[in-house]
Amino acid sequence: MHSLMTDEGIRPDRLAKALEERGFDAMFVPEHTHIPVHSEVEFPQGGPPPRSLLRIYDPFVALSMAAAVTEKLLLGTGIAILPQRDVFQTAKEAASLDRLSGGRFLFGVGAGWHTDEMRDHGVDPRTRGARLTEQLAALKEIWTEGEAEFHGEHIDFAPVYSWPKPLRTPPIYHGGEGPRVLARVRTYGDVWMPTAVADPADVPAQLAAADGVPVSVYKVPGDDERLIDAYVEVGVERLTLFLDELPEDRILTRLDNLTKLIGRYPD
Repeated sequence: MHSLMTDEGIRPDRLAKALEERGFDAMFVPEHTHIPVHSEVEFPQGGPPPRSLLRIYDPFVALSMAAAVTEKLLLGTGIAILPQRDVFQTAKEAASLDRLSGGRFLFGVGAGWHTDEMRDHGVDPRTRGARLTEQLAALKEIWTEGEAEFHGEHIDFAPVYSWPKPLRTPPIYHGGEGPRVLARVRTYGDVWMPTAVADPADVPAQLAAADGVPVSVYKVPGDDERLIDAYVEVGVERLTLFLDELPEDRILTRLDNLTKLIGRYPD
């Protein structure tokens, strides 16, 4: 399940508990540190950014609350905008969440789309793909080595100590489209996480691009059963259904309806 997780919606701990009770396997939450007021960057779905996008919680704080009230629910960033993140802080946040949750963290990452947000972090958007590649390599060094070091064009550090280590290296779920993204998944990631297409007829072509890479489809509309059927037919690791920003009572009703829907499909 994917939810925006804002201060005007259901609390992350309450949503996580409701998801686990209903048999959902994972909860993904997105990231934006801020949205610049004056920007020429267009929202991907067109028009001004929705109110909910302006108010989302920090994903690691939200997922930590979710971890505290659940036992089996997988906890994912969907996505963490890695190029505008500090690699050491991210390594520690991810490792801490994975260890405290009992190894349930799924690290969804991407290059990001809001270039002005990125610039506010001091990052040149033109370098975000190359920076992301180096960050993924550096994170794995930090998570696995007692004295970690990395030397690249964008990320460069001498040997460091960094604990805690995750219980296991968090699986990397890479969002985005295109051959560069898939090449990065094959080298530094584990699962490709593309956004769902709108037309069921486009599903086979989208999945053909994976060419053997595991696929976890992101933001699938829960009311489009034809689209869900199309993804199930071609075979994917996971379908992450999109949960609208609604009052808590309506969220729980929506979850009950989605529970009936997923009951149609085998594990």
